[in-house]
Parts: sequence; C-alpha cells; structure tokens
Amino acid sequence: MKRIIIISVVTVAIACVSASASSAPGDADGAGSPIYGVTIPQGYRQWELIAVSQEAGNLDELRAILGNADALKTYRKGTPTFPDGTIIVKLAWKRVPSVGDDGALGRKQAFVPGANTTVQLMVKDSKKYAATDGWGFGRFINGKPVDKAQHETCFACHEANAQEHDLVFTRYAH
Repeated sequence: MKRIIIISVVTVAIACVSASASSAPGDADGAGSPIYGVTIPQGYRQWELIAVSQEAGNLDELRAILGNADALKTYRKGTPTFPDGTIIVKLAWKRVPSVGDDGALGRKQAFVPGANTTVQLMVKDSKKYAATDGWGFGRFINGKPVDKAQHETCFACHEANAQEHDLVFTRYAH
C-alpha cells in the first residue's frame, strides 16, 4: 500500500512540474479581461508573426505582434477592415542588452527580450463589441487581466490614433 501511495505522489509531482514547465510567461489562467471578457487563446504562440516593434520610451520594451489566420489573411490582402474572428496578440518584453552580441559586434548596440511584461489582445466581433467598433481588448500580466481602469483606456486610444486602419496600430512587416 505504501508503495502505491508513493508512486501516486511521484506521478502527481511529475505531472505538476511538466505542466508548469510547458507554460510560458503570460499564458492564460482562464480569466477574461474586465469590460470585454477577452481571454488569452490557447496556442497563440504558434501563430504567425505580423511585425515586431520597439518602445524605447518609458516602457523600454521589445514587442512581437502575432495574428491568427483571419488576421494574416487580411494583412496579406491589404484590406483595411478585419473580419469577425480576427485576433491580434502583442507580446512585450523588457529590452535588455545582449552581452554576447555586443562582444561579437565590438560595441554596445544589441538588445534582446528580457522579462515578459504583458500580453495584449484585440478580438474582432462586430456584434459582441458593437459599442467599440467591433473590437474587444485584453491586457494581461502573468496571465491575469489588468484592472478595469486600464481597459477603459484601450478603445479611446485606438479610436483616436488608428481610426483609418480599423483601430489597429500594427502594419504588416512583409
């Protein structure tokens, strides 16, 4: 009996370690964003790259913007409006110096992703998000949505600054 219990405990421990090791920083814990209810979709890290960007100001971040099949199809066609079902994900990391690259290049000039800061999403559903021009928003830190106050700024910013591109800031990097 003791042998069975020990084996069961070891099996559970191995399962827990495997599950935690397979989760990347910022993966979903299932909670939806305030206001919109947007959640982090499973498998999003296997989506195609739309573009990369750098925020060199106060945030000092490197970013990768990924999209599902609907997003990529729209970007490739060059159409200005995204269809319902489109999901765009922005991953952000602190920008840190790359000592190895700097050494190979002979001076300090290279940067790589450091600690993960946020996962941000836009989800297109013209019926569900009619009040926000068809887009729902989500911002997550360590897999948990940030507070309602932060989500209240999403639509207003996109509406003010990206109106001519269906509220999407990111342009496709061909």
